[in-house]
Amino acid sequence: MVTRKALEEELNPFQIARQQFNRAADYLNLDDSTRQVLSSPKRQLIVSIPVKMDGGDVQVFEGYRVQHNIARGPCKGGIRYHPNVTLDEVKALASWMTWKCATVDIPYGGGKGGVICNPKVLSQGELERLTRRYAFEIAPIIGPDRDIPAPDVYTDEQTMAWIMDTISMIRGHTELGVVTGKPISLGGSQGRAEATARGCLYALREACKVTGMDLNGARVAVHGFGNAGANIARLVKADGARVVAAADSKAGIHSKDGIDIQAALNHKKETGSLAGLPGTTTMAPEDVIGVDCDILLPSALENAITLANVGTVKAKIIGELANGPTTPGADEVLANEGVMLLPDILANAGGVTVSYYEWVQDQNSFFWSENQINEALEQTMRRAFNSVHATAQRYQTDMRTGAYILAVDRVAEATRMRGIFP
Repeated sequence: MVTRKALEEELNPFQIARQQFNRAADYLNLDDSTRQVLSSPKRQLIVSIPVKMDGGDVQVFEGYRVQHNIARGPCKGGIRYHPNVTLDEVKALASWMTWKCATVDIPYGGGKGGVICNPKVLSQGELERLTRRYAFEIAPIIGPDRDIPAPDVYTDEQTMAWIMDTISMIRGHTELGVVTGKPISLGGSQGRAEATARGCLYALREACKVTGMDLNGARVAVHGFGNAGANIARLVKADGARVVAAADSKAGIHSKDGIDIQAALNHKKETGSLAGLPGTTTMAPEDVIGVDCDILLPSALENAITLANVGTVKAKIIGELANGPTTPGADEVLANEGVMLLPDILANAGGVTVSYYEWVQDQNSFFWSENQINEALEQTMRRAFNSVHATAQRYQTDMRTGAYILAVDRVAEATRMRGIFP
């Protein structure tokens, strides 16, 4: 039964982001002026993207690039292609990137981009023309020292290669550092493809130590089976966990004996969906949220866990591989039930951390081995987890609020030291 409170719950991602920020700001006793500066995006760019389609007609798409904050360094954030992209969503994602970078203490501010489109119905040629025109339109505000895009939902290393090439043609020289998440052959970093999932794995290991849970033998449910979701399923299985449920955008699957992850990947590649994987029961994608498990990993889009379904959650640890998958109302319920929730600005920060490593390598034309990348990432994620956990304990609050207190305090201090120009 859906309650009136659930029906009235705020689901606008930017308003949710502001609620999360204000909660931390209250703990820090931030003055109104600082709150206004830190909660407002620095720059919002809306562009029209005319694209010649394969049939010869021209279709105009709308795209965004939002730069939230540059107090600690250039903006950093992905670009997503999705039919439901909105400016408020991109503003929220940009602000979450600011706090994410501060949580893991890397010298970036937050940015984000998006194009309203359905990439599943576009040809490779249409995607390339869309990407190159979008890159051209946002070119005035991006660059290695200004704003460095990366892949996000339905974009990948090929998308980044097209953007890097387009910007390089505009500037008249190759700019490897203008984007991250590129192919290895174009200045990409070892370990970047699985960085988001691997960072979450390192955070999960620390969470298991704190809660007394053993990851070896734990039952895991993964909601979302894109790059991050598929990789975390593979990685936790390698640590001895049993993945009992998974979901893509079309279907969920369940098996109490555990899912063969490679078989699931092969099946999805062959059929376009996880539905019907032999040895599993098919269910609605959203039902994976309520599967009986020890660890739940929401890895899809925002607002996956709300007041409408939080009562079905049985997991004792939640790791947010997606951005904004849990609403503030659901947060409160989970905290009251003693669930250890690893917030998105911590749990999925492995992606931006290795993007930072890639940017550093591009800037210096000196590249690291995958072992060096993974060792550095593990140190960063362990340090970040312990800092967030210590902050949450000190303020006697939940892990999300602890992460925000830590991050907002760091950005506020940088802002205070820099001052306001002019």
